[in-house]
Amino acid sequence: MDVWIQLLSKFAYACVQLLINPFLYIAILFLALQYSKQIRLERKLFHARLHSFRGEVLRSVIVGFIGGIAVSLIMLAFGTQLTSGTIIILWMISLVMMVFRVRFLCLAYSTGVLGLLHAIFALFPNATEWTFIGPVIGWIMDSQMAGLLLLVGLLHILESLLVLKQGEHMASPMFFSGKRGKIVGGYSLQGFWPVPLFLLMPLAISDGGFSLPWTPLFGGDVWSAGAMMMGFPIMIGFSEISVSRLPKHKVRLSSKGLFVYGVIMVCLAIGSYYWPPLIVISSVLSIALHEGLIWYSVWREKTESPLFVNDPRGLRILAVLPGSPADEIGLKTGEIISKVNGQAILTRRDLFEAMRINPAFCKLEVINEQGEIKFAQRAIYSGDHHELGIIISPDQDTRYYVEFRQPNFIDFLKGKLKGKGQQLNS
Repeated sequence: MDVWIQLLSKFAYACVQLLINPFLYIAILFLALQYSKQIRLERKLFHARLHSFRGEVLRSVIVGFIGGIAVSLIMLAFGTQLTSGTIIILWMISLVMMVFRVRFLCLAYSTGVLGLLHAIFALFPNATEWTFIGPVIGWIMDSQMAGLLLLVGLLHILESLLVLKQGEHMASPMFFSGKRGKIVGGYSLQGFWPVPLFLLMPLAISDGGFSLPWTPLFGGDVWSAGAMMMGFPIMIGFSEISVSRLPKHKVRLSSKGLFVYGVIMVCLAIGSYYWPPLIVISSVLSIALHEGLIWYSVWREKTESPLFVNDPRGLRILAVLPGSPADEIGLKTGEIISKVNGQAILTRRDLFEAMRINPAFCKLEVINEQGEIKFAQRAIYSGDHHELGIIISPDQDTRYYVEFRQPNFIDFLKGKLKGKGQQLNS
């Protein structure tokens, strides 16, 4: 019982460490800037709010905390060792790489780079004695790379589950510049979660450590002298563009890719622990496989036909505003409005004119995702959205669209401060 009381005491101390860690607040600031930009962009394009800033930030922080506890428990069972120097090095690498691409703010990239640096400096036995950078090289050489690779795998498995459960909810409808300058509808799917982790550090009991009540898989006899617990934050997230699939289908595909990537990294981590030369290969694959997921997604979007464009059967629904009349009568993203009040609908102008036939009531004929016809109707009240809360796919009269590109840190920061992040053109 005393051991478990000590464990809870160390956990409380690690929580204090986490709260005074500046990287936690950097992660939350990044999260706030991201969702603030997303909501402002939605208002510019559609003059409506589809997401709540406070709700999205709070949900991400809470879910990230719960996910961090789950990953931490698994890491504690493995006995993964991390030091404060390792954490500082990982964040330094991430922030440097973020200067080139914002998406490099990911543990997969920083761990891969750290593994390669670990292998390079291992060729120089006296590297830790070098002037100025010797202590930094010492942090690099003290890193338990197998444990870090395991952490990368577990975090991406966690990310795949979060994407599957929350990715569709976080989708934002957008107008994009498609092939040959044609404007197409689509979705920006983005989600970010600050994940607090609580991991062990080997330490002598005389220095304030405690004996572990279990035998970790990693580390062997290193834990016989006792351990301490350390709390620190990690940021995980995903960013995808979907113009050829419904958000729910894109989310499932992305989640599956992340899950497979995570399982591969867990297997490589365990293999690297028992056969250290595998660390170099695993570090390269940590970066290469992650990049492969991104480029595969981009390639599929470029080669497949856009979904949210004009349809000869009617107007395709790009999005439905939450709580709107369209939401109340069960209209869904991707469905096609073929008739309104008995009139065939091919353009937004047709929609306006058909709704004016009976200003107090609206009856719609809709083609659902399975190609079946369904009917929906509702009385129209004063104050209702003029299009029932429907965001229609763009047509030839659409003036504004988003020019999406992968920003570097300077562009990213300017965009966040100005509320742009992606370029709005007309």
